[in-house]
Amino acid sequence: MESLIFDIDGTLWDSRALVAEGYNIQLRREGMADRCVTAETLRPLFGKVMTEIADALFGDLAPADRYPLMERCMATENRYLRENKCRIGYPGVKQTLLTLSGTHRLFIVSNSQQGYPELCIEKLGLEGLITGHLCFGDTGTDKGTTIRILMEKYGIISAAYVGDTQGDMEAAYAAGLPFIWADYGFGTPEKYDLRISAFADLVKLEQEGRL
Repeated sequence: MESLIFDIDGTLWDSRALVAEGYNIQLRREGMADRCVTAETLRPLFGKVMTEIADALFGDLAPADRYPLMERCMATENRYLRENKCRIGYPGVKQTLLTLSGTHRLFIVSNSQQGYPELCIEKLGLEGLITGHLCFGDTGTDKGTTIRILMEKYGIISAAYVGDTQGDMEAAYAAGLPFIWADYGFGTPEKYDLRISAFADLVKLEQEGRL
């Protein structure tokens, strides 16, 4: 395969604690401190699109209030993540991608809001390693469709998707790609084609001729 496409949360980094605090900053601003979000609250939600997360967190609010609130929380989250110096990337991500970039084009597809993939690239120092990225905020579609849009945009002929959840597996197969499960992440998919227990395991797979 000539390209690798990566999920972000649970694959490249674990941002749950910082994302939760970003949400909580906004909720406190709006007098909703009683809706405090935690990292564990977010664990089963990461990988879902923003509307699904909003439904889970703020389902008692009318849609006209729920989704704008989610957008404000995510905007505050982006700012908080950018400003916070905490290292949240999984071990070996940059070095592994540097090695893989010699043999593959590297991409990101996420169910996140706009600005989140760019933030991940910036915080992990991946500038120059990631050829392109798309997210739910760009396309407004499910992840499988977003993967296909990315592949068409960049002329990707063969690729694998690296992710950690059932949703990632479903998206990869919907796009016609093999799925590489990052088992250190947040989910347990029903099946997978290859499995890694640390991000650097991708280099081993490359050396074995399996990528």
